[in-house]
Amino acid sequence: MLHRLAPLGRAGPADLTFVASSAHLRALRETCAGAILLPEALASAAGGPGTRVLVTSLGEALTTIAEAFDPPRVPPAGISLDARVDPSAVVGKGCAIGPFAVIGAEATIGARTVVGPGAIIGAGVRIGEGASIGPGAVCYDGVEIGNRVMLKAGAVVGGPGFGYIRDPEGHRRLPHPGRCVIGDDVEIGSCTCVDRGNFDDTIIGRGTKIDNLVQVGHNVHLGERCLVMATTGIAGSVRIGNDVTVAGGVGIADHVTIGDRAVISARSVVFGSTNVPADAVIGGYPARPHRSFLRAQAALYRLAESADALLVLASREAHEPSHDRKAE
Repeated sequence: MLHRLAPLGRAGPADLTFVASSAHLRALRETCAGAILLPEALASAAGGPGTRVLVTSLGEALTTIAEAFDPPRVPPAGISLDARVDPSAVVGKGCAIGPFAVIGAEATIGARTVVGPGAIIGAGVRIGEGASIGPGAVCYDGVEIGNRVMLKAGAVVGGPGFGYIRDPEGHRRLPHPGRCVIGDDVEIGSCTCVDRGNFDDTIIGRGTKIDNLVQVGHNVHLGERCLVMATTGIAGSVRIGNDVTVAGGVGIADHVTIGDRAVISARSVVFGSTNVPADAVIGGYPARPHRSFLRAQAALYRLAESADALLVLASREAHEPSHDRKAE
């Protein structure tokens, strides 16, 4: 009998463990696990538990097994007595509305959707089936959210963007009548903000996953199946294609276009007239092709060593006695 999934070094006789690569073969020989998952390439690895399960895709197998050991906890259907639901709102069959949640006028909540405690669903919001709106999340008026979307705790979607014009009295806010449209199977992390459009819509494509603490500005079109990692900032009117990976801490300036399947490495900044072509891998400040960035970094490190050598040479010359050129 196996009761949980555990790493090699911590697994006991009641645990299922796994080996991802040959780098972990020593730990395999020392593990006390009851059974082990192995990729087919390591089928003949020595040591470890006698009970072995060979898998073609370790990642897929681990996901399936982890869900079996720890299935998602779905709250019972029903509307909490402490929630506030406008009489004109429509709440689908099997929904769970948590305490102190607020659902505004003419909002529509699809079947089997969970709205966590303290979440706010604005007027006219439309949410599809099987969605999960985390505790304290905010959906501003008119937001459109697809099926099976997950908003984690504290996420904010559809708020007015950061847009102003100057007038004699200071900064005058631009109106934001545009929509915020979230496609099916999107995940938006905690404390991430996705602004609504001003003269266009903000659109997050189907299957895209956005990490915690990300800012998505007004009018951004983010494609399908993208990955956007923590502390990234995407300024207004950026266009990002499908299957793009944006690593942690990236900054993307307004009106930039990024092609399909591009990869933006961590802490990079994309700005100015830079448009990233499809399949490109870029990095640095300002962002450039990744190989070029790495070569520039290597040259900079070599320059530091050269500078040290020059300082030693200069110091040596400063302490040597001077010679009279005429005497020579």
